[in-house]
Amino acid sequence: MKTASLIFLAGSLIALPALSQERVWRCGNEYTNNATIAQQKGCKIMEGGNVTVVQGTRASGGGSASSSSSSGGSSAARSPAGSPRVEGVDQRARDGEARSVLEAELKKAEARQAELQKEYNNGEPEKQGSEGRNYQKYLDRVAEMKAELARNESDIAGIRREIARLPAKQQPQ
Repeated sequence: MKTASLIFLAGSLIALPALSQERVWRCGNEYTNNATIAQQKGCKIMEGGNVTVVQGTRASGGGSASSSSSSGGSSAARSPAGSPRVEGVDQRARDGEARSVLEAELKKAEARQAELQKEYNNGEPEKQGSEGRNYQKYLDRVAEMKAELARNESDIAGIRREIARLPAKQQPQ
């Protein structure tokens, strides 16, 4: 009894994938499992392997958004859908405020970088406390300092990129 049910189970598991697969046709960049549509369009049957199709989303605005932003388009073309429109004077004030905040952050990061480099002492910082007896502890601290220097340098580069993205600072007339 047990062997008969095991044979039936094994047979059904082997046949199951074959039954669940349908023929798939490729019609250019589209796929279908409808034979009548495939015949009407003159599609080619796909052999072997499964086909997974993930529907994408279309960019809103079509090609006009890229052409307007490349030719110095308005801020409305770059803002997310549904966001309120901001007048030019207000936007310049916001840009100026953003620039001053970023410049202050840049000064802080540069001061921190100078402090870290002084403490790092070209990879040979002064030993502290038990580091004289435990050289590995010293090496670990030096590695942490080097990583912190690299992170801070990356932060500085990021702040500079953000400042460069802002519109040029307008000179008073």
